[in-house]
Amino acid sequence: MTAEQTETEPELDPDAAQVAIEYCYAQGWSDGLPLVPATRPLVGKFLAATGRSPDEIIGRLPQLDRTVTVELAAINAAMAGCLPEYFPVVLAAWDALMRERSTTGGGWQSTSGPAPLIIVNGPVRAELGINSAGGVFGPGFRPNSTIPRAIGLMVRNAYGIHPHELEQATQGLPGRWSICLGENEEESPWPPLAAEAGLAAGDSAVTATLLRTCEFVDNRHTGSAEQLLADFADTIGRSGAWIFRYAGAGLVFCPEHAQLLAGAGFDRAAVRDFLAERSGRSTAELAAVGKDASDDNGVRGPGGGSGGHHPGQHGGNGGFQRMLPSADRQHLLIAVAGARNAGISMVVRLFGGWSGTAVPVIRP
Repeated sequence: MTAEQTETEPELDPDAAQVAIEYCYAQGWSDGLPLVPATRPLVGKFLAATGRSPDEIIGRLPQLDRTVTVELAAINAAMAGCLPEYFPVVLAAWDALMRERSTTGGGWQSTSGPAPLIIVNGPVRAELGINSAGGVFGPGFRPNSTIPRAIGLMVRNAYGIHPHELEQATQGLPGRWSICLGENEEESPWPPLAAEAGLAAGDSAVTATLLRTCEFVDNRHTGSAEQLLADFADTIGRSGAWIFRYAGAGLVFCPEHAQLLAGAGFDRAAVRDFLAERSGRSTAELAAVGKDASDDNGVRGPGGGSGGHHPGQHGGNGGFQRMLPSADRQHLLIAVAGARNAGISMVVRLFGGWSGTAVPVIRP
């Protein structure tokens, strides 16, 4: 800061700001980081950015008999550090999450502590400065950081789900409330994710679901599409997070990987067909970790060491057990994001099945 800047800056009272921040902490509203005080004029700007009624109920958690309204969403988006113009994306992300079966059940309170995965398509990415290229899973961009934080504060403050109380995460997921990325449509060889989900190409829209884990695939040397996909199949099929009979997954390809696959004739459907057949483990490998059979509720456990059936259990036949139930898109979300500077992509394990839908970003 220079003397000239000090003279031209508006007069600020940092002590008053600190008092307001500490007040928010004292009320239990914070996720651990400082909050922006949500004054009535500021919240009014958020409400003006949408044509929806402040009293509209946009979420309900039946087991807790608690609801989220547009006004509560605006308050928490303001506290999260969003700008008012981000608010239509926050609402679209929330609406997309409400289409997921897990978010209206026990997902927010799960022992695995799942994280929302929020993917934005369309012109709104550039208009708001949403990062779609290098470092999309990391920090450094205000909308990418504050939009998912708003979702987390809504869950905390409207539903009352706090760690050590109603939230039952055993350890939780790093970055639980920070995964929001723009799809890199400009370098993707395929139509936008929202277009595959049924919206018009060019629409500003949000796709969202819950994920259990993230793990990257670093394969920057092969020129073979089949070898590359085999690497993804091996990563998807790892046993660690595989606790039910089947599991869903997601792929966020870097542009380099997506372009290699497309150049070899693979579209999204062909990628899913390949991976649905090859993602999994042999019954012997699953038996070695005590997950070769599943009971009548679909929960995996020991099956006798060789895939044999125990009463009430469904094991393999000694051969290969697929992780993905089918090649339907609901079981394998595929997007493209990141920079074209290395062959590094991300595999995510879905908390449940993806709805396969996208929600338009609606602005007045």
